[in-house]
Amino acid sequence: MSGASVEALIFFNGNFFFFLFFFFFVALPSTTNSSATYQHSLTDESQESYSSMISTDGTVELQMRSFQAPKIRLLRSLSIERETMQVLDFAVFPKPEYDLPIFCANFFSNASTNIVLLDLNPLHDIISQRDYREKYYKSLMPLGVKYAEAWLELMDEATEENNESRITGNREAQHRYLAWRAEKDPGHGVLKKLVGHTAAKNLLRNFLFHGINELGSKGFLDYFPEYRSEDGTVIERRSIIGKSFENRPWDARGEFIGNN
Repeated sequence: MSGASVEALIFFNGNFFFFLFFFFFVALPSTTNSSATYQHSLTDESQESYSSMISTDGTVELQMRSFQAPKIRLLRSLSIERETMQVLDFAVFPKPEYDLPIFCANFFSNASTNIVLLDLNPLHDIISQRDYREKYYKSLMPLGVKYAEAWLELMDEATEENNESRITGNREAQHRYLAWRAEKDPGHGVLKKLVGHTAAKNLLRNFLFHGINELGSKGFLDYFPEYRSEDGTVIERRSIIGKSFENRPWDARGEFIGNN
């Protein structure tokens, strides 16, 4: 990424379209020897309707973009812009043949504040699967905020998995993540206020976390039975997911400290 890091993202000063152009056509191709090809990820009819939406009150436009690349199943973004605020929700999901962590970035900007949140979500349990932690996370702990640069380097080095059982495991792990986010994503409330309950739910399942219907058949409660209420519905409470790096239950060496 030629030294680019999250500091470079902040430099864009809230202009998310410049960030997207930089990521899609400068940073990402540079990690694949300029041989990557990009195409709109309109793989089924459910996604074809997601390019833009207008809020129910007609005052806000939501813009969506989605792409595919050789190692990437879905690279997508949702931007919300109004005169006083800009929001970007950005994620990159690897193909099941790769066990890469899922890269997520969230940006918020208004007249007085610019907030950048970056995260690398592991496909597999880094507590019980030490080999996965060693492969991806041991070297990341000292990097702090340079997640974007590190993820691009990891993707460049990733090799395609040929073991069918491991591919199946990667697919189910990503489906589990999608099930969680589609049900518990913290942005659901904002989307519901903007476009209504039904449109927000469809946007989450069919665009932001596309793959729920394609990668597996299990439901949220199959993966997370502890959220089942007495009447069989999903309990509304959320978890500590999303807390800052300093509050995660592992130390700088990647050792689990949650029970201490």
